[in-house]
Amino acid sequence: MAAAAALGVAELVAAATGTRSAPLVAVGGVVVDHVPAPVKDFGIAVFGTHDKTALLIGTALLLAGYAYGVGVLGRRRWALAVGGIALFGAVGAGAALTRAGAGPSAVLPALTGAAVAVLVLHHLLRLARAAEPAPARQTTAGGAGPAVHGQTTARGVEPAVVGTAGPVSGQPSPAAGDGPDHDGAGARGAGPGVAVGDTRTPYEKEGSRRRFVRDLGIVGLIAVAGGVSGRLLTSRRAVSAARRSIALPEPVEPAAMLPAGVQAPGAVPYLTPNRDFYRIDTALVTPQVDPATWELRIHGMVRNPITVTFADLLRRPLVERYLTIACVSNDVGGDLIGNALWLGTPIKALLDEADPLPEADQVVQRSVDGWTCGTPTAVLRDGRDALLAVGMNGEALPVEHGFPVRMIVPGLYGYVSACKWITEIELTRFTDFDAYWVPRGWSAQAPVKTQSRIDSPRDGASRSAGPVTVAGVAWATHRGIAKVEVQVDDGEWRPATLAGAASADTWRQWSLTWDASAGRHTLRVRATDLDGVTQTPEEAPPAPDGATGWHQVTVEIG
Repeated sequence: MAAAAALGVAELVAAATGTRSAPLVAVGGVVVDHVPAPVKDFGIAVFGTHDKTALLIGTALLLAGYAYGVGVLGRRRWALAVGGIALFGAVGAGAALTRAGAGPSAVLPALTGAAVAVLVLHHLLRLARAAEPAPARQTTAGGAGPAVHGQTTARGVEPAVVGTAGPVSGQPSPAAGDGPDHDGAGARGAGPGVAVGDTRTPYEKEGSRRRFVRDLGIVGLIAVAGGVSGRLLTSRRAVSAARRSIALPEPVEPAAMLPAGVQAPGAVPYLTPNRDFYRIDTALVTPQVDPATWELRIHGMVRNPITVTFADLLRRPLVERYLTIACVSNDVGGDLIGNALWLGTPIKALLDEADPLPEADQVVQRSVDGWTCGTPTAVLRDGRDALLAVGMNGEALPVEHGFPVRMIVPGLYGYVSACKWITEIELTRFTDFDAYWVPRGWSAQAPVKTQSRIDSPRDGASRSAGPVTVAGVAWATHRGIAKVEVQVDDGEWRPATLAGAASADTWRQWSLTWDASAGRHTLRVRATDLDGVTQTPEEAPPAPDGATGWHQVTVEIG
């Protein structure tokens, strides 16, 4: 409970000081930065988009175990408890200092939390000792016990018995020989010595227990209130209100009207709603970036370094584009992919103004939390619709998707192109800098592979015999889809009907009517892009540059 109070108060201090350094999050961030790639890949595979939640819960459980151990030590020797709490504060403060943009104030949440833990633990231990029975002491066999309350009898002191309503101050002790004592031992002390020492009345002991329970509840309320309030203050620090107040300018190039029939029957929506759009990033707590203070600095190997504010960005020519983006962690048939209408300014124009040097072959993007990704400079200047996006599906970017500004680059996996909460672009070389995921075993350059997925029927579904609609999506962003084929069991490949698409930079939906017969059947799908490349049947995991293989489902036809 003392540790919980420390974390709750630390959250409030972090919110009050404007730091992103609450101990639990700071330590979790260090874990994210240094955990081995196989462990991180396992977390994404098992927990998917909930991997960060799982990490925070795991960190909290480890802290709870540590706190329990500190509490046990504190009951035996107070100095050991203080040392354990000091270590907790030092680890939290050290972790906070490693976060991007951390200043001296970053240590305040952890140090304040540690001080609170010392005070609360000391107070609760004092109450706990007052509420528990005093430890029994032994008299010598057959001997008289020590004096209690200074009361004497003819043969010495009659001891009070722990846990009973025995003699209390101001009441005469019974004379020896009046019968057995409360433990059933003779007055003459035959057998083992008797317990002595706890002279409180039952009322006094019950009052101590009540005070302990009461203060324990107060500490719990402080922990919950501090944690919740700090989190709410952090997540709503003027950013949500600022986002709601933004009126996005009309684009100078609106998106073309979608062709008829882009939605295939049985497939997911052609446009992914913002609330359903996948989110994969390393931010344990969603960064809160005030657009009023946001700046983008373009520097490095350029002839003309520039800095752009959010107001500057909104004054630039904005374009609308339907673009599909995918995560490299997406397994065959996975859902870490989405299609949206994006509003932004072409990054090519900004790079042209900065005028990169010829040898600058990498554009490194940095997020406000320090995360980095590297994109080939040539890709950002080859004419594709690579955007600094400010809008998503007709509204300002959602905070969790990069508000106020993020990068969108069609044709590349997100980890090498789609920096959220972007604040910096540095022109450099691939030989000089490795972005976040590259040292962890992922490829430095990762074009999206040709892929397809069956959305209906789902794996394990049951259908009645007769016509069954098989449908899904296929994508080869920036190349486009030429055809999709479906195979039933090990039969011939049958061409599916392709729905329309906004451009080669979006996924394409497809459908096929299958005359299903009774029994268990396996359905497979494969796509061919406009370059004539058909996706390979060879199965490979996402690492290091994207999964491969044919998606398949098994269905029961009755």
